[in-house]
Amino acid sequence: MLKNLLNNKLKFAVGLFLIFLLVAIRAFEDSIFYDPFLDYFKLNYNSLPLPKIDVVKLFFSLGFRFYLNSIISLGLIRLIFNDAKMIKFSIFLYSVLGMILMISFFFVLIKFGETNKMNLFYIRRFIIQPIFIMLFLPAFYYQKKMK
Repeated sequence: MLKNLLNNKLKFAVGLFLIFLLVAIRAFEDSIFYDPFLDYFKLNYNSLPLPKIDVVKLFFSLGFRFYLNSIISLGLIRLIFNDAKMIKFSIFLYSVLGMILMISFFFVLIKFGETNKMNLFYIRRFIIQPIFIMLFLPAFYYQKKMK
């Protein structure tokens, strides 16, 4: 009984730490990552031209941020469900969705940047925020309950 209680406390502490890491990435995004759109989308961006962008630097910065968020999110999934098949499926989903989002973002940026600012905003939002964990946790929980 005591061992089980300590194990749950440890799981809870690790879960809080992983959530803290996600919050820290968001809190220190200005100093950690190169993203000229951070300030741009805080302004009235519909009337402003797109900021000057180093495409290669932006690609690696967004990719690194997505990678960090994904690794931390996978850690949360592992901690909560502890199912190898679920982890493998999550890795597959994060990989495919990450590639689709990155290709979509840079395609829209290069081809339609000035005319599709809202699309850039929302695609970028899915890349930089850990939104998928908020979708995957309830879905995996439901799936596990149905079995």
